[in-house]
Amino acid sequence: MKYRRAALVTLSIFLGVQGWLLPAALTGQGSRLLLPPGPQPRLRVDIDLVLVNTTVTDPYNRLVTGLSKEHFEIYEDKQRQEILYFSNEDVPLSLGVVFDLSDSMNRASKLERAVRAAVAFFETANPQDEFFVVQFNDRPWLAANFTNSIEEVQNRLLYTPAEGRTALLDAIYLALDTMQEASNPRKALLIISDGGDNHSRYSVKDVEAFVREADVQIYAIGIFDPVSERSDPALIWGPTLLNKISQMTGGRLFAVELYNINQLPDVAAKISIELRNQYVLGYRSTNRTRDGSWRKIKVKLRPPKGLPRLTTYARRGYYAPSQ
Repeated sequence: MKYRRAALVTLSIFLGVQGWLLPAALTGQGSRLLLPPGPQPRLRVDIDLVLVNTTVTDPYNRLVTGLSKEHFEIYEDKQRQEILYFSNEDVPLSLGVVFDLSDSMNRASKLERAVRAAVAFFETANPQDEFFVVQFNDRPWLAANFTNSIEEVQNRLLYTPAEGRTALLDAIYLALDTMQEASNPRKALLIISDGGDNHSRYSVKDVEAFVREADVQIYAIGIFDPVSERSDPALIWGPTLLNKISQMTGGRLFAVELYNINQLPDVAAKISIELRNQYVLGYRSTNRTRDGSWRKIKVKLRPPKGLPRLTTYARRGYYAPSQ
């Protein structure tokens, strides 16, 4: 197996947290791909400068822009760090969409609305962005590899029926593995699903470990049945799963119940806009011990006077280098 090592981040180059990523162990069978066999070894991020993408919202869930470096504080394992890099520029993104094509998506026009949401997400893209699509039912496959063509990605989404069971965790794993071929330092996934999983070979712990080790921000649009109608255990568990995975990375879950399903395209467009209006905070850890430990990150705000209570969303930590 081959591992790809990224260069250390420095202030003199375009910045992005890079690190050790899982091996490209996928093999193709037609348009479908097999997942890497068996558990993968634990990986560590080799970092000179830690970068943290941060979203700020107000009590009405609206984006807050226009803040400056002095309005932020960042802590690693409860120790305050000096912010050495600050930016809120719109930079090129590498974007992946994880799209549910299981049979449960046939109910109440879920599939049709989900396709429209994915199209709305791509319509706000920049010319320098690149995209890929992972679709899944009984198993995941790479429907469209990295491309700058929005039309190619949209065509892949429009003409595939929904059928079979739901291997959501396997699909997320495949998408994270695909993302290691990204050209842009900033990377994000959008999961569009009803959240149920009943056919994955990877466990929640496997996926959570991969999420922690990958520098990929994850957003999710959950298309959920009303609570009173969630009889399938997988659908009951779905919102919790999507929320937990997205929050680990500084992303968010946007829950849309069936009676609001017409809102899906607007929600997707909102996520795309949010990705382009984030603050990026960079610091060099005061803990120089190379012990491979998990370092917790906390971003705090010191907002200008007169603003209401604000909320921050940022990744929760990273693995320190071990050598």
